[in-house]
Amino acid sequence: MSPAAPSDHPAKPLMAVLRGECPAVPPMWLMRQAGRYLPEYRALRADKGGFLELVYDSPAAAEVTLQPLRRFGFDGAILFSDILIVPYAMGQDLWFEAGEGPRLAPILAETDLSALTPDFSRFEAVYETVRQVKAALDPSVTFLGFAGSPWTVATYMVAGQGSKDHGAARRMAYQQTEKFAALIDAIVDATVTYLCGQIDAGVEAVQLFDSWAGSLSPLQFQRWVIEPNKRIVARLKALHPTIPIIGFPKGAGAKLADYAAQTGVDAVGVDETIDPHWANQALPKAMPVQGNLDPLALIAGGRAVEQAVDTIRAAFADRPHIMNLGHGILPDTPIAHVEALISYVRRA
Repeated sequence: MSPAAPSDHPAKPLMAVLRGECPAVPPMWLMRQAGRYLPEYRALRADKGGFLELVYDSPAAAEVTLQPLRRFGFDGAILFSDILIVPYAMGQDLWFEAGEGPRLAPILAETDLSALTPDFSRFEAVYETVRQVKAALDPSVTFLGFAGSPWTVATYMVAGQGSKDHGAARRMAYQQTEKFAALIDAIVDATVTYLCGQIDAGVEAVQLFDSWAGSLSPLQFQRWVIEPNKRIVARLKALHPTIPIIGFPKGAGAKLADYAAQTGVDAVGVDETIDPHWANQALPKAMPVQGNLDPLALIAGGRAVEQAVDTIRAAFADRPHIMNLGHGILPDTPIAHVEALISYVRRA
């Protein structure tokens, strides 16, 4: 665990948990809390015209980051950006198709990786967003930066878009192992640069999102999830030893224990498919955990979400815990249900 940084605000509940404290009421933020379920976000995005335009408009991206803080008073602010900014800065063409999501020029079997020309100036608008959010953020709120983990980023880079089974990347990993390893190495380097820039601009902790970690076999998980994340963590710790790192390998299942023990992360995200009582027993003693609440339980609201919260809090009663979803909040989530969740978690 990282030692407390001298600049830590004395009343940052989320940072306190990342440092190993167990408060009576867990701090809270929600993955994708700045997003489509909020009418103020939808209005701003419509005004800007597209997702990438919004990300690269620093004042607008800062506004999106702050919107859920104003409405809900969360303990954490998560930078508004996208994991595909990294491949874009690595030199891969990136655009967003209306109603269909991101598109990249795919890396095919015959693609020469040396043709990718990195342009890390493409990170600068994100760093400016960080600086603007930092200047406006309540000092009790912990500011989280993030990046996609190498495996998840590679699945998009190889396929050119999201996919159901990540088959293109998995095939390349088996059939062109050296080429795929070189791609992963390049993503590791770019990710370290990106996260260091976010930290220098003002974020206080970072999260590594490995959203598609669950698609790999145990041996492949070790090579393409654990090992690259371990390298990122080691390099970040060498440069910024007081910055906590949260690792979130969604879908890892029983492999979560090895991820937590081997990568060097300070805390782990737990998706909604994992039994929290198992996680409490299997994860390293006293390691902070985050999440586990099913986004669909939040949509259902009422007793469904209350029972889920009760189960999670009971399982992690003696462990540092950050209340969060097991993945991102869904666009059709009622705002009233988020308000009720916050009230329930923070009740006396």
